[in-house]
Amino acid sequence: MSPRWEPDPDIRRGRSVVYSLHAHLVFTPKYRRGPFTDEILRRCEEVMRDVCTDFGAELREFNGERDHVHLLVHYPPKVAISRLVGSLKGVSARRLRQEFPGHIRTYLWGQHFWSPSYFAASCGGAPLAVIKEYIENQKRPG
Repeated sequence: MSPRWEPDPDIRRGRSVVYSLHAHLVFTPKYRRGPFTDEILRRCEEVMRDVCTDFGAELREFNGERDHVHLLVHYPPKVAISRLVGSLKGVSARRLRQEFPGHIRTYLWGQHFWSPSYFAASCGGAPLAVIKEYIENQKRPG
């Protein structure tokens, strides 16, 4: 008996497209200040997971340190990465400022939470397991 064929969970299907798009994103707070605690990172992940879901994307991996966060996002071709990034940063900044006002204000002032720049890399060439392992191994503040 031949082994049963298992579909690749990274390959998704839409009405007229078959795709497997992943992006590694890195965001830093304004002035590279370090506002993230374990609790704030956990909440940031929850918020960003919800934003991805709203876009039809999936947050596959999330981790961070005091002064930056890493995301591995699986997204459909109809999503412009720049729009997804804008929403991820905008919604998370608003929610984190609302939920942790005193702590955030000691690190960041004015209306800005995130630096306007970000890192984005396509993950098509590297095995996803390698990128997931890299993100998993980023230190969280202790």
